[in-house]
Amino acid sequence: MFTEWLHLALLVVVGFLSGAINAVAGGGSLLVFPALLATGLPPLVANVTNSVAQGPGFVGAAWGQRDDLRDQPRRVLLTSIAAAVGSTIGCVLLMVLPGSVFDAVVPALIALSAVLMAFQNTIRRWLGTPEAGAPDRTAGLTIGIFVASVYGGYFGGARSVILIAILVLAATDSMRRLNALKSWLGMIGSAVTLVVYALIAPVDWVAVLALIPTTVLGGYVGGKVAQRLPSTLLRYVVVVIAAGVAVYMVLK
Repeated sequence: MFTEWLHLALLVVVGFLSGAINAVAGGGSLLVFPALLATGLPPLVANVTNSVAQGPGFVGAAWGQRDDLRDQPRRVLLTSIAAAVGSTIGCVLLMVLPGSVFDAVVPALIALSAVLMAFQNTIRRWLGTPEAGAPDRTAGLTIGIFVASVYGGYFGGARSVILIAILVLAATDSMRRLNALKSWLGMIGSAVTLVVYALIAPVDWVAVLALIPTTVLGGYVGGKVAQRLPSTLLRYVVVVIAAGVAVYMVLK
């Protein structure tokens, strides 16, 4: 009984930290995944539970930034379709492929997330961004969001980081409006995973109920203090934790 309460307390604390880090730097879901593993959940169950629990944070973020979506209907439509289709395929792959494939692939996906988070600014400089006033790179934007959404449906860690990187690279607009679109696409992906996983995946609903309110609260608090905290430092803390989880899953 004591162990169960200890696990619950861990999820409450990590859920709050995850929400705060998502608001400030992104990648907070990479903290929740190892916490779920620490409670004794198998990797597959931890993954689907994490994906379901992250959903409400995207809903709140998308609603709060809805005004920045109104003047980009074509971009929203194309990327929304790509996100919905990609997320569905990712979920189906997770359920259809053997568990051994997930166990083998996830460390690489976690490591990829860590690398992208650590070097996202450098990668943007290497690839360049569309010039001001230039049209979107529509094909690259749509394909990129589709691929990122397949990844998000299969393993949701750091999905927001990948989405915003693709948007910045392929679309010409202010960071504020692109961030609003990122939140919208995250909400679509989360809605798809919630429906699919709720129907056919082994979600730990007790863990979800522990994580959702604390993640939302953490996101609210994190948003309030975001301008006072060194987001770069927080991002690298998540990077170190993600790299450690990847190494642990390879060696275990």
